[in-house]
Amino acid sequence: MNNILDCQSLTKNYHNLQALSNINLTLTPGKIIGLLGPNGSGKTTLIKLINGLITPSSGEILIEGKRPGVETKKIISYLPERTYLNDWMNINQLVDYFHDFYQDFDRTKAYDMLNRLNIDPKNKLKTLSKGTKEKVQLILVMSRDAHLYCLDEPIAGVDPAARDYILSTIINHYNQDATILLSTHLISDVENILDEVIFIKNGQLQLHSSVDDIRFQQGKSIDALFREVFRC
Repeated sequence: MNNILDCQSLTKNYHNLQALSNINLTLTPGKIIGLLGPNGSGKTTLIKLINGLITPSSGEILIEGKRPGVETKKIISYLPERTYLNDWMNINQLVDYFHDFYQDFDRTKAYDMLNRLNIDPKNKLKTLSKGTKEKVQLILVMSRDAHLYCLDEPIAGVDPAARDYILSTIINHYNQDATILLSTHLISDVENILDEVIFIKNGQLQLHSSVDDIRFQQGKSIDALFREVFRC
């Protein structure tokens, strides 16, 4: 089976700032992977590179053997850190938009999740609370049958009950052969759903390991190791 992601000496500079430095990373399908680090560590830069929103300064990044572009966008479902959906649209219109734009979008799955949350699809996005907007956007992203889901801070800024729903949605509504790359700095909330973790600090890869190896070999939780590495 092909790797879902290959990064070789991946570097990204913004003027005098080096956001990512010489990242070598390989991810395989069928796992939920935590992309962990404090704010400003380079997590969002890596996700933007994966999605082809920015280009590397040097090095190479491949998704299923292809450079980011039109073909890779067909297999990546991306949840950005900030809501990008048009506030004037109602949820039905957003479902139609995703259905028209993405061949792998499952309209039935989207409406099933909306119904389970008692979210009226006739409501306009601008009338919804921040937490409900986050849920709607996540539902749209997870209703695709993608190979790679890139979720940038999906639980930041929402209450604990909303976090529980979001994590449950992530676990229960994705292709089990796909990979989820979940960026967050809220380690304790996501630790129990992760198969692997990636630690990034100051744009450099600090650790890539399975969760089981960390627990058995080091006798620590992911949260405890994170606090040790990043001195939280």
